[in-house]
Amino acid sequence: MGIIKSNYTRPLDLRHGRVEMSHGAGGRAMAQLITELFAAAFDNSYLAQGNDGALLPPPDGRLVMSCDSHVVSPLFFSGGDIGCLAVHGTINDVAMMGARPLYLSAAFILEEGFPLADLKRIVTSMAQAAREAGVSIVTGDTKVVERGKGDGVFITTTGVGVVRDGITLSGDQARPGDKVLLSGTLGDHGMAVLSQRENLGFDAPIVSDTAALHGLVAAMLDSGAQLRVLRDPTRGGLATTLNEIAQQSGVGMLLQETAIPVNQPVAAACEFLGLDPLYVANEGKLVAVCAVQDTERLLEVMRAHPLAQHAAIIGEVQEDSHGFVQMITRLGGRRVVDWLTGEQLPRIC
Repeated sequence: MGIIKSNYTRPLDLRHGRVEMSHGAGGRAMAQLITELFAAAFDNSYLAQGNDGALLPPPDGRLVMSCDSHVVSPLFFSGGDIGCLAVHGTINDVAMMGARPLYLSAAFILEEGFPLADLKRIVTSMAQAAREAGVSIVTGDTKVVERGKGDGVFITTTGVGVVRDGITLSGDQARPGDKVLLSGTLGDHGMAVLSQRENLGFDAPIVSDTAALHGLVAAMLDSGAQLRVLRDPTRGGLATTLNEIAQQSGVGMLLQETAIPVNQPVAAACEFLGLDPLYVANEGKLVAVCAVQDTERLLEVMRAHPLAQHAAIIGEVQEDSHGFVQMITRLGGRRVVDWLTGEQLPRIC
């Protein structure tokens, strides 16, 4: 996202204007869009270098890099939009490695005819989310596709962070006897998006939980608890995330359904629609696998953080060469919590 200065005849019409094919053609119109919209919102010294990439200072520690694309529909939903989601999603992927996020890149695929007012709203949301997280958007790219081929806007963000010495979190480190913790209620994001998409009116509004989790992760690491694994249960929900960890570590897991927090409106909406909250996407929650002796200390630290006030111990890791995730139900029975089959909620993030 190089910043190209040029002599524009008139400023962008950010109230009534629309994306044109020329905005992705590499010429004066594209330079104007980048300068007046993206660079103005994301302003920082690295982006202001104006080159095809950002020259960054070397950090102390090991680097973590993650990439995520965002195609959510609708673009705006209760509690957020595709802009803040693109920032939070990649920050969280970096944070789940135990890293402090430093920089983001942002690539936009815009559809011809998309309102510039909506684009400005999305970009402003991204800029605010990045500032609040203490992360700079330092480079990017813009492409425009023909009308009818892009569904408004798609955003790909890449994040770079740094891990301090002595921290190694990985999905292959869960051990029998470890405890499984969840930072809060399930399904808020997925059901917020679905209710907006389908124009479903519930008595109590469902709001997305989209948030940057690196501050919570830092507090958990500072607690001194022996953390094995961190994951954010996005697409596929908690069930798929735990199956991934079980497969990587060659272990099983046993969950307690009564311990898993779900907001009542989300539970009611899932029941109405025939969905299982275990498989609904989240964008502001994390799963932690922790050594048993440190569990209570870690839980106390999590509950002291604003983003994990409803944190809970939801199960434990067990020996199981088959890697099954099972759950004791509210009625005392036992069921297998399998991988998500198919796509329960498409275009959710």
